[in-house]
Amino acid sequence: MYPELFEIPLIHLTVKSYGVMVVVGFLIAVRVMKHLSERAAYDPRHVMNLALYALIAGVVGARLLYIALNFAQFRDNPLNALAIWEGGLVFLGGVILAIFVIEAYLVYNRLPLRRYNDILAIGLMMGLAFGRIGCFLIGDCYGKPAELPWAVRFPYNSFIYLSQINADPARNRPEPQLSLPREEYLAYTGSDGKWYPKPYDELTARQKTEVTEGKYRALPVHPTQLYSSANAFFLCLILYLFWRRSQPKADLKSAAGFSARPGFVFALAFILYGVARFLIEFVRDDTPFEYAWWAVYRGGTVSQNLGIYLVIIGVILMAILSRFKSEKPRTVAGDDDEKAGARQAASTHAATNTEN
Repeated sequence: MYPELFEIPLIHLTVKSYGVMVVVGFLIAVRVMKHLSERAAYDPRHVMNLALYALIAGVVGARLLYIALNFAQFRDNPLNALAIWEGGLVFLGGVILAIFVIEAYLVYNRLPLRRYNDILAIGLMMGLAFGRIGCFLIGDCYGKPAELPWAVRFPYNSFIYLSQINADPARNRPEPQLSLPREEYLAYTGSDGKWYPKPYDELTARQKTEVTEGKYRALPVHPTQLYSSANAFFLCLILYLFWRRSQPKADLKSAAGFSARPGFVFALAFILYGVARFLIEFVRDDTPFEYAWWAVYRGGTVSQNLGIYLVIIGVILMAILSRFKSEKPRTVAGDDDEKAGARQAASTHAATNTEN
């Protein structure tokens, strides 16, 4: 686990791994979306604007949903709600707010919603793939204990460790997964009833050995962050291939066979991510179970229920979009200007010859 990559000399400012991966994912996603928008003959500047607004809205929405689900954690110190570099984002919350912001921008600027949404869906999955690697580096979005060759152990006092030494009624877990002696390691008890052990530097030599190599070290868990990252890369590829099928064809022969309609990529992203998130939640161990009136799957987590709704929304969108007519092929950006320039040059040349 590497929550901090390095420290900047003199000013002693640490560079957080999660923030770095979010920025890397954002830049790569923007590059991908810019390339796709140019291929589709759309102004890439709108994609750049949309990406920036979506990033801001995504972080805010993801944090707000995390706070809503873990409100007791911020009751005593509300300013901790701003410390996103310490982890605590719910991706689906970011998606919901980002979609509202994106659609508002598209409508306001009278841009083709279906085409831009398709491009943004591909970029979103690319950015998510890198963001989940950031989650792995800080130990957030962790999995259940597992005895598998690829299971990983996180260090003492990590998010996973704190979860394992405490009971979790929100996940129907009345007993801790790891029996760490409270009387020896207790530092303080939070207002939510959870207890927190002493910092590693305050432990005795024996205790340090016990929590790093002995019986009190963290249990190995599913690397669900890496599962999610690999899934996002895979979905990005599937959506891209689907997107290529949705592009208008000038040649009717080249359009033979399956051809997706504009907007299908966006709808498919809802369906595929909803299914994948529903399945990954079975091995995650950080999101609470949901029994609210709106829950479709009352035995599942909040994210599983939201995943079900994403699938439903995606299917409805695809059914609606299937009623729209296919678009005519667009001229590649710049072609019209080049042709107009060529015609003007030819006209000027002819006029010059006539005068001579």
